[in-house]
Amino acid sequence: METSLYRPVKRFLEARGFEVKGEVCGCDVVAVHRSGAPLVVIGELKLAFNLELVLQGVDRIALSDEVWLAVRMRARRGREHDPRVRKLCRLLGFGLLGVSSRGQVEILVECGPWRPRRDAKRRSALVEEHRRRRGDPAEGGSTRAPIMTAYRQEALLCAAALADGARTTRELRPSIPDAPKILLHNVYGWFERVERGRYALTDAGRAALKRWPQAAPPSAAPASVPAAATAR
Repeated sequence: METSLYRPVKRFLEARGFEVKGEVCGCDVVAVHRSGAPLVVIGELKLAFNLELVLQGVDRIALSDEVWLAVRMRARRGREHDPRVRKLCRLLGFGLLGVSSRGQVEILVECGPWRPRRDAKRRSALVEEHRRRRGDPAEGGSTRAPIMTAYRQEALLCAAALADGARTTRELRPSIPDAPKILLHNVYGWFERVERGRYALTDAGRAALKRWPQAAPPSAAPASVPAAATAR
C-alpha cells in the first residue's frame, strides 16, 4: 500500500529539518521547515510512477515551495528508471524519490528548476529532414507503416527513373544529386548493379513504386539538396 512509503519519506524530510505530517488538506505528505522559514514541501506517494502521480504534483505546485514524488523502487523494471521520466520531473521542477522494500530512500531527481541544454546535432537533423521532405508525405501519429522520410522519397525518385530500364549514376545525378550514394548503399534492396556505375530496378523496387506511386512520379525532378545524412 502507498502508506508503506510514508514513514521512509517522513524520515527523509525530517533529516532535512522539516516537521512532517500526513494527509493534510488532501496531500499525502506536508512538511514545514522547523527553522520557521516559510518553506513548505508537499509529497505525493504512489507504488508506481504514473500520470496520476504527475497530475497530483502539478496540482500541488501552487501550494508549495517544493514537490516531491515518491514511488516504490523496482529492480530495473519500474518507470522510475526510465530517463524520460527523470527528465520530465526535472522539467517540472519535481523531486523524485525511490523507496525500497526495506524503507531505504534514494534521491532519483533533486528538486529545482532545470532547463535542458540544446542538442544542436539532433536539432539540425530535425530541421534538415523537415526541409528536404517534398510536401507532407507522412501523417502524424503513424506507427505501423514505414515513414516517408526525405531519404525514402529520393530513393523512390531513383526507382521511378529506373522503371523503364537501367541507367547510369551520371544520368541520374543532375535531377537527383544523391542518386550515386542511394544506389550504392541500396538500403531498401530496390536496386541492382548491372555494371560499374549502372543500375537497374529489382522486383522489390517495382513493388515499392506500386505501393507509393504518388511519392515518386517519373516526371518529377526534385530540387537540388545537399548530401547530408538523414533518418532512413
